[in-house]
Amino acid sequence: MQHRERIALEKICSEIDLAMKFVENITPKEFLADEKTKRAVGMTAINIGELTKHLTMEFRENYPQVEWKSAARFRDIVAHKYETLNMLDVYETVTKDFPEMKLHIEKILER
Repeated sequence: MQHRERIALEKICSEIDLAMKFVENITPKEFLADEKTKRAVGMTAINIGELTKHLTMEFRENYPQVEWKSAARFRDIVAHKYETLNMLDVYETVTKDFPEMKLHIEKILER
């Protein structure tokens, strides 16, 4: 793994931690009512997708257990279709998909 890839993975984990902290101890209903939190989580999703896009295709192909394409597509949806975005989907992604992604990335970083 190149230094650049390690840095990107560490930053992705940091962004996931932020997103999870933003939704910690709040219900989906509370999330939907809190514009500041929705926007903060949206920005972390954009950052994660952007960092993912900076990883080489070869690197991503070496670690297919991580949903790299999904992260990149999610970034595009959040960035370009924010006004029509289903925020419950965002909440579910942060609470269910991000922790799994982080676990996979941490295993990669341990190698």
